[in-house]
Amino acid sequence: MALTDEAIGKIKEMIISGRVRPGEKLPREADLAAELGLSRNSLREAVKALTLVNVLDVRQGDGTYATSLAPSLLLEALSFIVDFHRDDTVLDFLEVRRILEPSATALAAARMSDADCTELGKVLESVTSSTPVEELVAADLEFHRLIALGAGNPVLASLVDNMSAPTIRARVWRGMTERGALDRTLAEHRAIYDAIRAHDGNLARSWATVHVAGIESWLRTALAAPLGLERD
Repeated sequence: MALTDEAIGKIKEMIISGRVRPGEKLPREADLAAELGLSRNSLREAVKALTLVNVLDVRQGDGTYATSLAPSLLLEALSFIVDFHRDDTVLDFLEVRRILEPSATALAAARMSDADCTELGKVLESVTSSTPVEELVAADLEFHRLIALGAGNPVLASLVDNMSAPTIRARVWRGMTERGALDRTLAEHRAIYDAIRAHDGNLARSWATVHVAGIESWLRTALAAPLGLERD
């Protein structure tokens, strides 16, 4: 394992230093092993590991390439791990959302263009409290996705998107069981939108914190109840 770790480190250094740029082909295996002072077995294991996390792309009959290294691509590995979450870890994801999303929302208030604000408003207006809860949650996800994109930081946007997915079931359950939850969600979305449109970063941050903390507080109570989230 130590030899594989060394091999991974050397390949990463090639990419970080610019020796191999995003999208470029790596040298042939024999040449690369010689250049890096590695055994071919160690090199192969390193390539496999870096392929799994989308740093490298092995093309049969062609060679091995560095990927585009776009944040959304590299964070797909995180998304894969997130897909195996358990109900009792949803609070952990909500806690991370509560850390990330207020900052993303404050940045969006400063950076979102008028055109992007218009698109955000369309999502807001596309649902009402009488909309089926599954459709409302889908709009909720899109609302937060557009805000994260509007922050202008692709790494932050990908992290917010990946942290949001595991909370979908809890959001649907809350909408179905908590009196007034849908109206409250829409009202908080409106407040967030108005703050972003007014370019008021502090207010946008505050409303985003209230919004995410609300579902986190509800979920702590629901998980403590006898039925928790086990009922479908």
